[in-house]
Amino acid sequence: MKKILVLSPFIAAIILLAGFVSKHHFDFFQKKEDSEGKYQAENAFPKLSFSDPVELMAANDGTNQLFVVEQKGIIKIFENNPKVEKATVFLNIEKRVSSGGEMGLLGLAFHPKYKENGYFFVNYTRDEPRRQTVISRFKANQNQADPNSEVILLTFDQPYSNHNGGDVAFGADGFLYISTGDGGSGGDPQNNSQNRSNLLGKILRIDVDGKAKGNYGIPTDNPYLANNQSFREEIYAYGLRNPWRFSFDSQTQTLWTGDVGQNAVEEIDIVEKGKNYGWRIKEGNRCHGRLSECNANENLLTPPVFTYEQGSDGRSITGGIVYRGKKQPELVGKYIYADYVSGKIWALDYQNGKVISNNLLVNLSGSISAFGEDANHEMYICNYSGEKIMKLVK
Repeated sequence: MKKILVLSPFIAAIILLAGFVSKHHFDFFQKKEDSEGKYQAENAFPKLSFSDPVELMAANDGTNQLFVVEQKGIIKIFENNPKVEKATVFLNIEKRVSSGGEMGLLGLAFHPKYKENGYFFVNYTRDEPRRQTVISRFKANQNQADPNSEVILLTFDQPYSNHNGGDVAFGADGFLYISTGDGGSGGDPQNNSQNRSNLLGKILRIDVDGKAKGNYGIPTDNPYLANNQSFREEIYAYGLRNPWRFSFDSQTQTLWTGDVGQNAVEEIDIVEKGKNYGWRIKEGNRCHGRLSECNANENLLTPPVFTYEQGSDGRSITGGIVYRGKKQPELVGKYIYADYVSGKIWALDYQNGKVISNNLLVNLSGSISAFGEDANHEMYICNYSGEKIMKLVK
């Protein structure tokens, strides 16, 4: 417990804005914890350490390499081998990135044709010329990226330093998806998440190979393409508070995200095109605003597929992945996620629109900032405060 309470600025910012612990803990699915004790989180690469790791992935380029994003603005690369002794710098843009708290280099995605074109994309925050989120493209040659190759695709202002979302990932459709927070502070004071004329509190989708918007285009089936209401055409879905981490199920292509709650409820959503996920009208499955507003919008909002109350289970969800590896066959098809504050890891079994079970796998495994997959869909865990990459073992 003491390890969790030694707070970095990143942890402190999340806890402060998550609010006070709820005195009530309901969700009966939490009682199904038969798997606790069967797993433990183990250091996957004992000789490596990383400064504030927030993302891990493979480039799917036919090599046996992994990439780790460090919040300060560095991406490192290393061989996917438990005996590996060194990780080298793939990209360093630390001087361009404003980091600390919930700001920094937050996301990485490799172009579907990375092996041929060397393109990859990042999501980071900066304070100059003003506080903004930046989505940009870089080019790499083998194991080294060129920091001078940056092409900025998209920027948008951030009114506060927190709730930046930060994830980026390519779908099977070849388009780049981007998660954005509501702009920060607490309670979404500017009502950004429900405002479709800006990009905050959304999942965005863009065509990185298009040019209609300068350095990117708009997919032809985006829900607000060519609308006459001044809605941003980049929007894929909206009504999110801080979707820190999202992922695609590599088998079904279902888009999952964990959305960090305000002061009561953490939620998991399956994100679909054009849907409204409720914030700031609702927090998870609870009314957050005026009751009349909740009632008026009840049939217009898409509910979460799962929630848990803030309390002993934690106060800040870290969205995970649907496991499709081979080493843990009993977890295949289940959504593995965690809470950043409590360090707990669960496996959510969700089938045909219903929650079958939600089993606790590991208790107090560290400050989990992200889950990642290697080229074989085996799962890894970024332990932010522990500066390690972990894996689950029996």
